[in-house]
Amino acid sequence: MQRIVVLAGGIGGARFLRGLRSAAPDAEITVVGNTGDDIHLFGLKVCPDLDTVMYTLGGGIHEGQGWGRADETFTVKEELAAYGVGPEWFGLGDRDFATHIVRTQMIAAGYPLSAVTEALCARWQPGVRLLPMTDDRVETHVLIDDPEAQGEEGGRKAVHFQEYWVRLRASVDAHAVVPVGAETAKPAPGVLEAIAASDVVLFPPSNPVVSVGTILAVPGIREAIADAGVPVVGLSPIVGDAPVRGMADKVLSAVGVETTAAAVAAHYGSGLLDGWLVDTVDAGTVGAVEDAGIRCRAVPLMMSDEHATAEMAREALRLAEEVRA
Repeated sequence: MQRIVVLAGGIGGARFLRGLRSAAPDAEITVVGNTGDDIHLFGLKVCPDLDTVMYTLGGGIHEGQGWGRADETFTVKEELAAYGVGPEWFGLGDRDFATHIVRTQMIAAGYPLSAVTEALCARWQPGVRLLPMTDDRVETHVLIDDPEAQGEEGGRKAVHFQEYWVRLRASVDAHAVVPVGAETAKPAPGVLEAIAASDVVLFPPSNPVVSVGTILAVPGIREAIADAGVPVVGLSPIVGDAPVRGMADKVLSAVGVETTAAAVAAHYGSGLLDGWLVDTVDAGTVGAVEDAGIRCRAVPLMMSDEHATAEMAREALRLAEEVRA
């Protein structure tokens, strides 16, 4: 049985996983999920990326937006707003609230996030083993200009990634992206073991800075992947010098990386990445990526439906076999 480890963020990672599950139905797939997007709201611990993977693979996702629950209502949110309790910019639905209540109760009872995630997945049956990158608290913050810092030259402040992404819609420049707490975090139980036992490691077309990059910031995970001795293949989230979805260009510029498929491959580096898939529109970059020591192929990379996504996953696995050979 082929053992595949995937480092996944939210929507892009979840949709890729659905295609991978279809492309490799007999494989044992372990997903290491980003928890840097986690946020505490209304006294509840919210894990957006873990939940997006769980709902997408479990058949409960709102397909149109790619996050949140299908058939959602927002009565609790409206009642909270009537009390003047915010933030109003983060749209938790009634069905979604239940997940966060269960998670928060279990954590308060002493269960680690990895055990809680396993319990939640028992309902959803995602068909993969979903592990948080860590049981420790890690939250990504973004350094931005502070318009309220009157009289100060270059006044800046750090905001939670969710505030930057959801409330501000990445409309202001990011000067730095910091996964707060990552440097002292430990990989969750099973993460390093899954990597060591894997046959291939895949980086889906998730955000390379705040999704995959945050997972790699947890001490031990990057090293485990580099030491596993198995093909590591990534799929570019950048097509035609623009993010396929989201605002990855804003956080790439914050870490000094150009918004190109080749630059993202170089950002991961040949010490980590063995293979890289770019979209056919970026076929001209294949040579530059290969010159950097990373095997590269140009294939269609638009996840327009599950069939197209499954073909992307097959191409990634084919490239892994080329690397292995």
